[in-house]
Amino acid sequence: MALWDKIRHELIEIIEWTDNTPDTMVYKFPVYENEIKNGAKLVVRESQAAVFLNEGTLADVFKPGTYSLVTQNLPVLARLKGWKYGFESPFKADVFFLSTRVFTDRKWGTKNPIMLRDADFGLVRLRAFGTFAIKITDPAAFVRQIAGTEARFTLDQIEEQLRDLVCARFADALGSSKIAALDLAGNYDKIGGFIAERIQKDFEAFGLHIVNLLVENVSMPPEVEAALDKRTSMGVIGNMGQYTQFQTANAIPDAAKNPGGLAGSAAGLAMGINMANTMQQGIAAGVGAGAAAMVPPPLPAAVAFYVAINGQQAGPFDATALQAKAAAGQVTRQTLAWKPGMAAWLPAGDVPELAPLFATVPPPLPST
Repeated sequence: MALWDKIRHELIEIIEWTDNTPDTMVYKFPVYENEIKNGAKLVVRESQAAVFLNEGTLADVFKPGTYSLVTQNLPVLARLKGWKYGFESPFKADVFFLSTRVFTDRKWGTKNPIMLRDADFGLVRLRAFGTFAIKITDPAAFVRQIAGTEARFTLDQIEEQLRDLVCARFADALGSSKIAALDLAGNYDKIGGFIAERIQKDFEAFGLHIVNLLVENVSMPPEVEAALDKRTSMGVIGNMGQYTQFQTANAIPDAAKNPGGLAGSAAGLAMGINMANTMQQGIAAGVGAGAAAMVPPPLPAAVAFYVAINGQQAGPFDATALQAKAAAGQVTRQTLAWKPGMAAWLPAGDVPELAPLFATVPPPLPST
């Protein structure tokens, strides 16, 4: 059986590689005792290259095409062998096929956060991830620097090193770009192109070319993102005073359902409105003095109204007193009311602050 294998391999006259794997970068063609017959055919397909090694020394490199292996097509090997007038007998050499296609969708990501100084947040920690694509452009350099004499070399054997190169250059590029953290999302293409340009020389040393590099996401720590969410919520709310009034108005129907709770809700309504006005004025003023922030604001004063009872001015009465008079029938929706700041006396039912007083008071019986 061993004799037949020897004869069968010596009769092989075609050297080729049909790659059916997604990650093989280098494949060593199996030649019996490394002997190649004179005049044998070498077939190099598209997206392939073939490299001949003689006793560990890189000899000839072939691009896609079909070649007859004679001294004219093997100039370097002929010089190494010392063939002056050609050769007739089989010769020994190692034949390596390299895949020159583009290896796409290679993942990269920062192992540790990148510490940067940001214009908006000061010191921040950022993480990033994305993809890149590579191809072999210098077969001789790749064999010398990376693959060596391995019978089969796959992308997995070098991917980790390439990923570390990408991450290291990404940190440099991100720091040099001076782009604010909140503006990074709109500059992913710019950053990716900048990194690819910076890293190209590192890849060329291995005989590789980085086809493209994509930045898919740059993220901040969860606690910073949570603070940004709160800040966004405050921006959606807008005017804090109007928001407080809206929330108070929504609470009035619930308070009206509780027996005896409306008086308290009316007083709370007035207090809430005053607090909202105080907060709004404080925010609008934007006083930048730190000392002012240390002094507590004055207690809010209760809103009081004057009312017309039996044609006479009475009061002023707070919300609790007015609630009691409304329950006793002394103050109705038609009773005139006034407070400082109002231009004229108005029916109590038309005053927004007093309208809740009559929510539980039935209207007068219709005349028969």
